[in-house]
Amino acid sequence: MGFSSSAKVQGTGQIRITNSPLGKEVAVTERARSRVDCHVKVLDDQVVERAKRAGLDAIVYAPHFTRYPEIQQEAETYSSDELLVVPAREVFTGPWHDRKHVLAIGLEEPVPDFITLEAAMAEFERQGATVLAPHPEFATMSLAESDLHRYRETIDAVEIFNPKHLPWDNREARSIAESLDYPPFTSSYAHLPRSVGVCHTAFDVPIETEADLRDALEDGVARRIVYDNGLERVRTTARELGHLVYENTWEKTDRFFLQGLEPTHPHHIAYDGRFEDAAVY
Repeated sequence: MGFSSSAKVQGTGQIRITNSPLGKEVAVTERARSRVDCHVKVLDDQVVERAKRAGLDAIVYAPHFTRYPEIQQEAETYSSDELLVVPAREVFTGPWHDRKHVLAIGLEEPVPDFITLEAAMAEFERQGATVLAPHPEFATMSLAESDLHRYRETIDAVEIFNPKHLPWDNREARSIAESLDYPPFTSSYAHLPRSVGVCHTAFDVPIETEADLRDALEDGVARRIVYDNGLERVRTTARELGHLVYENTWEKTDRFFLQGLEPTHPHHIAYDGRFEDAAVY
């Protein structure tokens, strides 16, 4: 389908593949018509400006523990002719000791966190959402290879490069995607504004609307995974892993014990009891 993992060669009209399993470098013509950062957690004027400087055409905005209508409103506020902001939800499924994150684009109705993986997947399928697998097999918050095999008909693409990953994590993700014949994607998974655009998925079709992006992801449109393996990538990994520690210590304590019920908890009144039976706690 024309997939490859690659890094931009500065000052040329080419993409140079730098992480071939054989260690070879292969130059190919850059035909990308749209550059998309497929998963960011932050959105403000600084993020938009950085995305534009990085040459992105679109970003997918999916903040943690934020209800979908609010995400949609923010995405609409920051979208423009220069940069499309696509709303999405990264749903936390399963209990805390065995979390499985799933990214959904194109939801028609809100889906809460803290429900079973089975319930989330069934709801995504019912709504006809585009379903992505971010950071597979990473830590205790990701879909396992067995999950990707089980939901092969529901999941549309698998993330094979994430700057928060260490090199062996990315190698494992790529190996899994290839073995199960999944189309790939990448994202900055930016929890910090300066991480936005450090990598992107380059599609060979124009993407001007949410529907365009969904079609490209679902139809297996030719794409390339573009990133730089240099010093800035190492710095990004260090910063984002540092934020991960903060996110899973003080921020989690603040959320659970000081702020009360999560706005995306299935018991929240916003979900009208529809997911009570699927709640994991």
